[in-house]
Amino acid sequence: MRIVEVKQGVAPIRSDIANAYIDFSAMTASIVAVTVEGDAGRATGFGFNSNGRYAQPGLLAERFVPRLLSADPAALTLPDGTLNPAGGWAAMMKNEKPGGHGERSVAVGVLDMALWDAAAKLEGKPLWRLLADRYRGGTADEAAWVYAAGGYYYPGKGIDGLLEEMKRYLGLGYSTVKMKIGGSPGVPLKDALPEDLRRIEAVLDLLDGDGSRLAVDVNGRFGLHAALAYAAALEPFGLRWYEEPLDPVDYATHATLAEHYAPPIATGENLFSMVDCRNLIRHGGLRPDRDILQFDPALSYGLVEYLRTLAMLEAHGWSPRRCVPHGGHQFALNIAVGLGLGGNESYPEVFAPFGGFADDVPVVDGRVRMPDAPGIGFEAKSALYAVFKDLAG
Repeated sequence: MRIVEVKQGVAPIRSDIANAYIDFSAMTASIVAVTVEGDAGRATGFGFNSNGRYAQPGLLAERFVPRLLSADPAALTLPDGTLNPAGGWAAMMKNEKPGGHGERSVAVGVLDMALWDAAAKLEGKPLWRLLADRYRGGTADEAAWVYAAGGYYYPGKGIDGLLEEMKRYLGLGYSTVKMKIGGSPGVPLKDALPEDLRRIEAVLDLLDGDGSRLAVDVNGRFGLHAALAYAAALEPFGLRWYEEPLDPVDYATHATLAEHYAPPIATGENLFSMVDCRNLIRHGGLRPDRDILQFDPALSYGLVEYLRTLAMLEAHGWSPRRCVPHGGHQFALNIAVGLGLGGNESYPEVFAPFGGFADDVPVVDGRVRMPDAPGIGFEAKSALYAVFKDLAG
């Protein structure tokens, strides 16, 4: 196997939406096309980074693309002649010191995604099937549980607009929805709780009072005092989860919150290495019988590192079913089905064209069955494939 060509570009995903911490008015994403050639032929794999982190053209051009292009063909080839993405990963990380996880993990994750797309295409398989065959004895889930992530703040959007949005998601086949809290425009944090309770109660009325069908997301804005105040108010609702209430690397404060809030807590989307994830498991007080881990393989050095993270979780008594990746993209959806995760996020209306799944893949009762398209399946998502096709030329 050898890397023939790597192309990269930057795509806008800007939007007027906002969460409790940032707006998306200048958000971008890196896109790549990696062409691989071997005895079985040639294939081009595509990759991009998830929303919430910006494009990384500098890191890609200066360090990671040149290293990938110089990767040893022997390291890229498994004994059966198939593509070994871990060999490409090792080449990209040559001469990188431990620690410093963050932006470089995004750049490596973009290229890693493309390598896995190419690997599956070279074998003529969907990625979910390749993963099940390589790592799960051929067993893949029949479908993935998915939830609709939305409820962002938007200029002029009140409770009526929020409810109309949630109705659209339910009409698309989702049974569980997620909304943002902690950042109502013009409302100081100290006064935000009453407004958020009104928004939450309105959505719960739409869901027939079933709190297990609603998750709320703070995007790391709270300190301990606000997190505890919200926890006390949220607990009676029995929500699906209370997401990222605290700074993602403030593990001791997470442990304190977990002592006071019995329902599920979800976090992890802003941890970008196995070691950081391990620190969360060791020190964050999270509970393997209920809490949700949202590590995003596209942001955290890719699937090669995510496999290490899953092995670490197993060693610490956590099931992969507790993992529901952030990002709402087809890469994580393939991983969820192929490796038996607990589900996947979905963005039906935001972060186009990267959010959402293949065009002809419906959501039925909150679940998605995977198509048999080779690779990750980008070609079956017309708006996204148009972006990649322009890049690949």
